[in-house]
Amino acid sequence: MLTALVLTLLAAMAGSCMLGAVDFSLQDILHSPIFWQLRLPRVLMSVLVGAVLSACGAAYQSIFRNPLTDPYVLGVSSGASLGATVAILMGLDAVLWGVGGMALLSAQLTVAVIYRIASIGNRMHTTTLLLTGVSLTLLISALISFLMVLNHEKMDAIIFWTMGSFAHASWPDIVILAPVALAGIAVVMWHSRDLNLLLVGSEEAQSMGVEVERVKRTLLIATTLMVAFAVSACGVIGFVGLIVPHAVRLVAGADNRRLLPYSILIGALFVLLCDTLARYLLRPSELPVGSLTSIVGAPLFIYLLYKNKKSY
Repeated sequence: MLTALVLTLLAAMAGSCMLGAVDFSLQDILHSPIFWQLRLPRVLMSVLVGAVLSACGAAYQSIFRNPLTDPYVLGVSSGASLGATVAILMGLDAVLWGVGGMALLSAQLTVAVIYRIASIGNRMHTTTLLLTGVSLTLLISALISFLMVLNHEKMDAIIFWTMGSFAHASWPDIVILAPVALAGIAVVMWHSRDLNLLLVGSEEAQSMGVEVERVKRTLLIATTLMVAFAVSACGVIGFVGLIVPHAVRLVAGADNRRLLPYSILIGALFVLLCDTLARYLLRPSELPVGSLTSIVGAPLFIYLLYKNKKSY
């Protein structure tokens, strides 16, 4: 099954490289600058971001023992959005990684504040962590709306970024994101057994030899960095971390040794297909990919909940 998914993903990547404002044949594609400079970085970026968001979603849902938790619960997305908004208003969107750098810094500062509020000694209070993340998300969303009202001329750029797009993906972005994504996914995969035990409960996991607080802290740091780098590279792409792991769990079960690799591959495929549609449906214009992930994901999520409601 995993082999079939890998082959499907590779085929979808090849197909996506050929579709867009300008279509290519298989013979012409390798000789086109558009393929090497625009299409291939964009395809790789969408695959990396989809894998990252899905892996983080699966990890969060096990850590918090809640299948409806997603990667943005800690306020990473809203923090990155605020940094990007400020960068756009300062004119840093013309600087390489100007918006992305500010988004990354703002996301890390936001999470640091949340960790500080939710930590009691060496322990993190899960309920406080979740409530603080939700509260800061609402506050930051209000600040972004206020800044957009005061700066009408930059409103379109801010809205488009906060809805997510791979239109500006480049090789430097790939070079920065790929090591973080691969290292973070490796950390999450390494702790798949610990995540299974955390699903049972913290006390039970500790009795089975899991250093609960250390594992939680390690996983939260790794996932936060992954989401922050992903959001800083392409903007806010919602719903992936919620729908993909949950859908996979309904089909393949809750064992993270199976759940994580399937979620990573299906998440990469899901975001890739949504991005392909985003730039193909209205060509030469394009839709924000974040809107498509929600439009496609929400009905599928509702259908899966309805079909499997007897299991709850």
